[in-house]
Amino acid sequence: MKLHRFTAAFAAALLCGTLSACGLTVNQAVPYDIRPGTIQPIPSLQGLKVTVGSKDFTENIILAYMAEMALTAAGADVVDLSDIKGSNSSRQALLSGQTDVTWEYTGTGWINYQGNELPVPGGEQAQYEATAKADEEKFGVTWLNYSPLNDQYAFAVTEAYGAKNNLKTTSDLAAFIKQKPDQAVFCLETEFTSRQDGFPAAVKAYGFQNPTVKNFGIGTIYSAVASGTCPVGEVFTTDGRISGLNLRVLEDDKKAFPQYNAVATLRTEWLKQHPEVRGPLEKVSAAIDNEQMVQLCKQVDVDGQDAGKVAHDWMVKKGFVK
Repeated sequence: MKLHRFTAAFAAALLCGTLSACGLTVNQAVPYDIRPGTIQPIPSLQGLKVTVGSKDFTENIILAYMAEMALTAAGADVVDLSDIKGSNSSRQALLSGQTDVTWEYTGTGWINYQGNELPVPGGEQAQYEATAKADEEKFGVTWLNYSPLNDQYAFAVTEAYGAKNNLKTTSDLAAFIKQKPDQAVFCLETEFTSRQDGFPAAVKAYGFQNPTVKNFGIGTIYSAVASGTCPVGEVFTTDGRISGLNLRVLEDDKKAFPQYNAVATLRTEWLKQHPEVRGPLEKVSAAIDNEQMVQLCKQVDVDGQDAGKVAHDWMVKKGFVK
């Protein structure tokens, strides 16, 4: 989970001596009869206990279920520890060996865990390579191949507003509000307003002049934009409410914001002992992208479906499992 999704309560998790002290419990296995599809049984994984963790937001939980089903199809004995409360607790669960697999994000690793203030220039590949190298050297964590799924910061407008004013990129937005400065009204969360990799980075890259900022909780920004409270709002590019509220995400064409590609991460020593887990996980990683994840998150957050069912339906549709 990204730093911009932290709350003050997450810091308290750092004071917990154990996962149980933080209120974390092992969940039951995903209640589906998983049969191999294109992911076939791997002899060396038969009966291997693998604990899969996740953070406590929809996208990461869905990814955890996908990983669990992939590893189950490969023959592993999977334990579900999804929905860990707080990013730091999820990370510590991996480092301490209480989980074996968890999905992380390249920008999170670089900024949150490595302590850097600004992203690596050069795009997705450069950010991934720098993050993976630093995390293995400093913490003994291996990042598998990164996914096209890139849950970034972005600005969004309603589809109607975007179509009326021909807005497709953030550069389009900057040119538009230069002509109509009264439209330079942004709904932003408080942290994003001041973070160097947040709104200040966008102002520097796109040259927004005298913008008006209205601060909201991230959960209310989507509805505020949809209702017209602000013409422009900060969003996360894979949030299901984008589709549910018919919003248009503007391309960050000048790459002002960090890259947040999703990656399955594992302790390096554990992976060396069980290298065959890489294949099933990287098949899932390569197959999921932003467009698909928006729809999957919508099914959970807007339509009220169970995250496990949504993940299972996707895995079956892809042919990974039956």
